[in-house]
Amino acid sequence: MKILHISDTHGLHKSITKMPEADIIIHSGDFTMNGSEQEAIEFMNWFCDLPYRHKIFISGNHDDCLYGANIDGLGENVHYLCNSGTEIEGVRFYGVPMFMEDCLTNHQSHNYSQIPDNIDVLITHTPPYGILDCDDSIHYGSNELLSKLSALHQLKAHLFGHIHAQHGIRTINSTIFSNGSMATPDYYSLYSPELISI
Repeated sequence: MKILHISDTHGLHKSITKMPEADIIIHSGDFTMNGSEQEAIEFMNWFCDLPYRHKIFISGNHDDCLYGANIDGLGENVHYLCNSGTEIEGVRFYGVPMFMEDCLTNHQSHNYSQIPDNIDVLITHTPPYGILDCDDSIHYGSNELLSKLSALHQLKAHLFGHIHAQHGIRTINSTIFSNGSMATPDYYSLYSPELISI
């Protein structure tokens, strides 16, 4: 299965060029810049129209307009994961968003604790601590998320974003870790999208 992973497009999604063929496209949050409903609707219209068989997205800390939202009208092949999962062609996906209200109330810890142990692909906005999470010598990843990974014995890939300076892929003990941030740290240009095979 080929997965095209993108994240942190911040309203620049239409500027992405050379998107390779894949079975699934996954966006791991921060598709808006200001968190407005109009930005979110514009992104979802673009995302739903992409020529991929399956599409998955979650929310990031910029996408607060979707906090508590029920999204209607998505195609059958488009999945919005919010502390929930889906299975595609025998592969189990689970997505955990990053809403600021959850972070401020410590509810994010509860969200991480609810990640099922039997998933194949984990999608979060935040990276785990120490893995593609460093900017200006500071690690911004989550220790709780890193700890949870030790219980996910069949995890094939962990897809995230958030830290723009760490765009890239790393494999650790046969698990693929991908920081799919598309916008560069200055928000004016874009990296090339990453293709992952599992």
